[in-house]
Amino acid sequence: MAKTFMDPHDVPTISGTEGWERMYPYQYQFSMEDPARAKFESDQIWYYDGLHYPEPHYPFDLIWDEAWFLALSQYNSRIFMVPPAMGIDHRIVNGYVYISPVGIPDPNEVGKRVPLFMERAGYYYQNWDTLFGKWKKKVTTLIEQLEAVSFPDLPEMEETSVVFEGKGFSSGYEFLKRYDDLINMGLLNWQYHFEFLNLGYAAYVTFINTTNQIFPGIPISTLTKMVSGIDVIMYRPDAELIRLARLAIDVGVDDLILKTSKAREAMDELAKHPAGKEWLAEMEKARYPWFYISTGTGWYHTHISWNDNLDIPFDSIRMHIKSIKEGKDVGRPTENLIKERDRIVDEYRKLIKTDEDREAFEQGLAVSRTVFPYVEDHLFYIEHWFHSIFWAKIRQIGSVLQNAGFIENADTDIWFMKRDEIKQALWDYVTAWATGVKPRGPSYWPKEIAWRKETYEKFRGWKPPPALGVPPDVVTEPFTIVLWGVTTDVLSEWLKGGEEGEGEQNTIQGSPGSSGIVEGRARVLKNVQELSDLQEGEILVATTTSPSWAPAFVKIGGAVTDVGGPMCHAAIVCREYGLPTVVGTGKATHLIKTGDLIKIDGDSGLVTILERAK
Repeated sequence: MAKTFMDPHDVPTISGTEGWERMYPYQYQFSMEDPARAKFESDQIWYYDGLHYPEPHYPFDLIWDEAWFLALSQYNSRIFMVPPAMGIDHRIVNGYVYISPVGIPDPNEVGKRVPLFMERAGYYYQNWDTLFGKWKKKVTTLIEQLEAVSFPDLPEMEETSVVFEGKGFSSGYEFLKRYDDLINMGLLNWQYHFEFLNLGYAAYVTFINTTNQIFPGIPISTLTKMVSGIDVIMYRPDAELIRLARLAIDVGVDDLILKTSKAREAMDELAKHPAGKEWLAEMEKARYPWFYISTGTGWYHTHISWNDNLDIPFDSIRMHIKSIKEGKDVGRPTENLIKERDRIVDEYRKLIKTDEDREAFEQGLAVSRTVFPYVEDHLFYIEHWFHSIFWAKIRQIGSVLQNAGFIENADTDIWFMKRDEIKQALWDYVTAWATGVKPRGPSYWPKEIAWRKETYEKFRGWKPPPALGVPPDVVTEPFTIVLWGVTTDVLSEWLKGGEEGEGEQNTIQGSPGSSGIVEGRARVLKNVQELSDLQEGEILVATTTSPSWAPAFVKIGGAVTDVGGPMCHAAIVCREYGLPTVVGTGKATHLIKTGDLIKIDGDSGLVTILERAK
């Protein structure tokens, strides 16, 4: 078995994509120009961030990776002074992002950071609810400011107020400033994202480590159950769909919704009836903000929200109507989760032998439960609500550039430009307006974007290696383990590479996501639009899941994902629905086919293919 992965500098360029590097920031490239930096890159472990990015990156969409590259790292290294961790470094290869945790090599430096971390993080833990309340206000205010941004056409002649009120600047300057404001809002949004998140995960990791010391070998699936059953805002969108499904039955318009296949058709039919109008009014109340939920993770512009395509929530409402009329329970089995959670905690409490251990256990549990809502709630505010509106604003700019002839299609082309390239194009557009001459953009960008589109499609056909570089003897970085699910054992599995023929491999080792064992036929899904194919009791197999998939959790028997650790979204949500789940398998969607009979063990992380589909 190999002891290292491919050196990151040795990854071959895909034929026909030569020059792809200009699509992305220069600092994201692996490079041999600086020997010291090159050695650092070769000696590090770099793993593919498939948790957030199951597809190659559009140049503009890299903005969120840039944003969290800065935000997560600074909170670790410069703000909260996390003792053993600096930041997470990023690179891009053939359109795919690879990341590497950066530790602190000097143990003495780690010790010096401990009291600083205790003081700074302690303040947040002690004042969590108050600070979280301020956080919500900051984020919702930012969203209001985002909604107010617009990009009107530049006038043929400025209004007289520019002269007679001594305004002092033009519409062209204002246009450029608004773009800067828009980008800065996006980056500020991600500064807010990590204000609490590192501390939230740190609380989990501390609780896990403390409990492992008291109860050596305790399964992580048992630990995660101890903080389940807590209501969070991320479940509200699906709760609104369930409410609308029940209301449709109560007011007698359920058949109108069930007999139509498109949202527009259903809404037109409902508008003809008094009860239908009542239902539509309730749906409008639910839409803002709860339909600002992405159809994916929210990281790509292609992950549109329910508000962008109402067919998606209507499909889920139909699914819920059918389930309710069949007498099934819909939604999360919260009461059962709480009972099971409390039973497990009480049993372990009785086993604690010392007052010191008891105090450490209780304190760790209390802090973990306190931080739990933020760990999920921030997703709705940041990746879903804010991002959905942000993408719409960028599409407005795309329309401006299309009308000016810089790009051919506002919906598809602007995403192939980096954010600073868009700013350059807008300068070209505005200075051409100011001087009355023809801009260069219409003769430059269409050809460049056409080449980038071809390059991107070639990226899609490439399978990124799970890791590059040199693995550590032991993976200790906490977020790497609990969020991405990259452990020492996982790296060992990856290093085995192709020793087993993929078509013949019938066991897959992942990480425990949610406790329990289940057998069932697999349903491999790539996106939310395929949820309607799910059959009752099937096991969902996907690269990852998103909140838009929540209606499926009332139908499936369990779930398997390619990426993620015990604190990733798929693991958390499946625990809340009481579904056995295995995450971080690395290759389940490649090895498992729809119709295969599989068995998953959410306690050991083992997936077994019992019978291949004919």
